[in-house]
Amino acid sequence: MDGCQSTIPTYEGDLHVVAAAHHIVKALGATKNLSDDLRKILIDLDAHLSMMTLNTDTKGGRGFVDVEERLKQAERKILSWEPDPRMIWDSGPREASEYLEAVDEIQTLLDGLRGLSVHENRKQKELLHRAMSVLQTAMSRLEEELIRILVQHGQQFDPKHMSSRSIQRDVVYDESFVSVEDEPAEETSSRNCSSDEIGEYIVDLVHAGVIPDIKSIAKVMFTSNYGPEFCEAFIGVRREALDQYFAILETEKLCIEDVLKLEWTSMSSKMNKWTWSMKIIVRVYLASEKRLCDQVLGDFGSVSSFCFLEISKATTLCLLNFGEAVAMGPRQPEKLLRLLDMYETLADLLRDIDTLFSEEAGSFVRLQFHELLKRLGDSSTAAFEAFRVAISSNGSLYPFPGGGVHPLNKYVMNYIGMFPEYCNTLNLLLKDQHADVADQDFEPEKGLDLSLSTSCPMACHLRSITSSLESNLHRKSQLYKNEALQHIFLMNNIHYLVQKVKGSELRLFFGDEWIRKHNGKFQQHAKNYERATWSSVISFLKDDNPGSSSFSKSTFKERCKGFSIAFEEVYKTQTSWCIPDPQLREDLRISTSLQVVLAYRTFLGRNSAHIEDKCVKHTVEHVEKLLLDLFKGPPRLSRNSRRW
Repeated sequence: MDGCQSTIPTYEGDLHVVAAAHHIVKALGATKNLSDDLRKILIDLDAHLSMMTLNTDTKGGRGFVDVEERLKQAERKILSWEPDPRMIWDSGPREASEYLEAVDEIQTLLDGLRGLSVHENRKQKELLHRAMSVLQTAMSRLEEELIRILVQHGQQFDPKHMSSRSIQRDVVYDESFVSVEDEPAEETSSRNCSSDEIGEYIVDLVHAGVIPDIKSIAKVMFTSNYGPEFCEAFIGVRREALDQYFAILETEKLCIEDVLKLEWTSMSSKMNKWTWSMKIIVRVYLASEKRLCDQVLGDFGSVSSFCFLEISKATTLCLLNFGEAVAMGPRQPEKLLRLLDMYETLADLLRDIDTLFSEEAGSFVRLQFHELLKRLGDSSTAAFEAFRVAISSNGSLYPFPGGGVHPLNKYVMNYIGMFPEYCNTLNLLLKDQHADVADQDFEPEKGLDLSLSTSCPMACHLRSITSSLESNLHRKSQLYKNEALQHIFLMNNIHYLVQKVKGSELRLFFGDEWIRKHNGKFQQHAKNYERATWSSVISFLKDDNPGSSSFSKSTFKERCKGFSIAFEEVYKTQTSWCIPDPQLREDLRISTSLQVVLAYRTFLGRNSAHIEDKCVKHTVEHVEKLLLDLFKGPPRLSRNSRRW
């Protein structure tokens, strides 16, 4: 009997064992550097021991005295802060720690009261109601503390220091192709602000020193089943912060209808802004926001991804809407470069977007960005084709004054001069249309590797574009009634085209054979000009009878008069003609001088016996001087007064 009695646990024995275990668990729980898994085990064990204590108290006849005393102490701590306008976490780590311990105690008591085997006990219900009321008060206070910490310690970030946003030349466009100059206007652009410069520039959006405080609040609120309230407060503050960052980028939130109504100048500026903002938003703000969510909520499974998605949804949809509006708008030629910028930016960011929204909940965001990339590619291809059509269909009612370089030529060559920067993208987008624009006039050099730039899709399209341009220029040359001026016009424009190719990366895509062929073209037009202009003038200086040494006096006078009239007519007409390139102008003057001056000097030398002051109106030196006045061009008109 004595042995039997010794095995029956007494009330005091139970109480001491449970209390000792509870004390040990509490001490272990206060230890720093515990793993999350071990901390969770200790929390569960603490709750279990609390229930055992309450059950032991009840069985021992002590009722709920100890429970009520513990509740009273925790309640006193929590309610002491209710009339206090100060924030708990501003009062130091000790106050914050004691407050959280009081909340833990309330939660422990609640778990124990709910798990008691005593049923329909009035005291139990009273304590349950009281503990729940205190817990709700604590949760409301913690929510306020969370919001205050996030707002007070949120860190502003100025994206402007990340990149110089260096200057890039751009082609100014209007439908008449007359607003292009050979020295294009400069404008700030995001083109040179590459993604490599920005990189994944993660920053602390909230001061790193308060992250443990935020995590401690999250832990207590989630343990107390107030996780949704924590998420709502956290999402609200961070979403507002992201809106502020969006405003710092000076990016407007426009709906699709508003974007479609924009004039081109405003549209171009906003497309440029979009490319830069996308890089900053995705690689800096969203990457940093994702890290913040993981730091605070990483221990709560998919909650972190859910909060990140809710925080970023409005901003990402705004960026998507603008891209969608641009892609669905008219596919005008002037949009091409901006569309390519947007396409390249998004293509470069897709991997980042896929990583940020890797969870199933973010799949719709990933899908929409992938679809947007395809639509931007389709719009770019359509704008490229519209560019080609605009070149072919551009017409003129009047000839271009002076036979100089036509604005259409300047526009096209300055525009395609920027295409090499987009070589890989254009090759990708145009590869399916490669066969449609195969260059029949282009003969690859022997031994040429077809993988080189001269045979890539973009190169074929470039040569197709310049072929359309040449055809258009030939049509425009027919507007001149003077055959010689037709050749001056074509000489100027083909020479300009060649120089633009030779002096840029376009040379890699056109090739040396194309350059040699077109050099021959403008040189032939120079010869045709000389023949059309000077053959009839020089004919007055030629002897119809090769056997004679000189003209008769009357014939000499007649020839002198005819030469002077013909020469002066050319001078009067061609001083207003234009050869903009100084070297080309000098070469043609030298070539003309060699023919005209030499023939005139020989003519006067053979007929020196007949020379009289009244008979010879122009000396050789005078003719040489007058030839220097040719091709100075018409009076320069202002841009607004041009009409051709």
